[in-house]
Amino acid sequence: MFAFSEIVGHDEIKDHLRAAIQKRNPFHAYIFDGDVGVGKETMAKTFVAGLLCQDDKGHEKPCKECISCRQTEAGNSPDVIWVTHAKTDYGVDEIREQVINTVDIRPYSSPYKIYIIPEAERLREESQNALLKTLEEPPEYVVIILLTSNISELLPTIQSRCLTLEFHPLSISTVEDFLITHCGTPDYIAKESAAFAQGNIGKAIRYADASDDFVNRKNKIIGILKNVDRMDVVDMVETAKSLGAKREELRDYIDLMMLWYRDVLIFKATKNINQLIFQNESQAIAAEAGRRTYEKIEDIIQAFDRAKVRIKANVSIDVTMELMFATMKE
Repeated sequence: MFAFSEIVGHDEIKDHLRAAIQKRNPFHAYIFDGDVGVGKETMAKTFVAGLLCQDDKGHEKPCKECISCRQTEAGNSPDVIWVTHAKTDYGVDEIREQVINTVDIRPYSSPYKIYIIPEAERLREESQNALLKTLEEPPEYVVIILLTSNISELLPTIQSRCLTLEFHPLSISTVEDFLITHCGTPDYIAKESAAFAQGNIGKAIRYADASDDFVNRKNKIIGILKNVDRMDVVDMVETAKSLGAKREELRDYIDLMMLWYRDVLIFKATKNINQLIFQNESQAIAAEAGRRTYEKIEDIIQAFDRAKVRIKANVSIDVTMELMFATMKE
């Protein structure tokens, strides 16, 4: 658990949540919206701990020392419910059993009973509709927090009943400084990790923690990108899968590919290598920019977006990769 002062960035959100804790007046339902790794869950844990904190000495909450804070940190607070799903989506029965049928049970030892729903974009439409009445008329002690990386998947009726807090990427320099100062990351690794994470602090930490492995995998991805003309789709899929078949890893690889084509687009428009992330690959970037039209580059970037959506929707990795690479080959 972090204190608010230990969380990097998102100052307006921190100020809002601090005030809600101090005034003991939280909104009944929140949507924390932002990319995976941008800091939503960390902020939610700190907010929850602050709401339940029992410190009476005037310290900023959470104090991280009282019984409630220690329970929240350990994940065993009786008044914090992390809603889970057994399959790829939240079924309506799971929402009824874990939320709807339990909201009338008062908190055990705290002023609030808090429900946290991670990956709320995985709520099926019928599950969202089942949740609506609770969002419309919650008991006064209930606070519901929906964490999502794709708010467009939530029904307008859900969104209208929640207070939405948008988590944006941090500046690259802020992430770089955090890695050096708080994680002890060597400056050259911090610089590269922050640049490729594009302001996503969770992603930057992952890259920095596995720096050698990340560099090796990044180079293999670059190998695919530089040899699109010489590789067939099957070879490209097999090379990508050899880097690791975990869906989170594949999303990272796709993000790297998107950054490559972002560089291609920028170079095509400006001819300025100083604006590139892959500056060491400027010749390959320039060659790709020369042979691609603006429309084709946009098509490829959109194919990456579609691939990330398919991965999140649990579509076959092979099919997802084949469709993505086929667009690059066209």
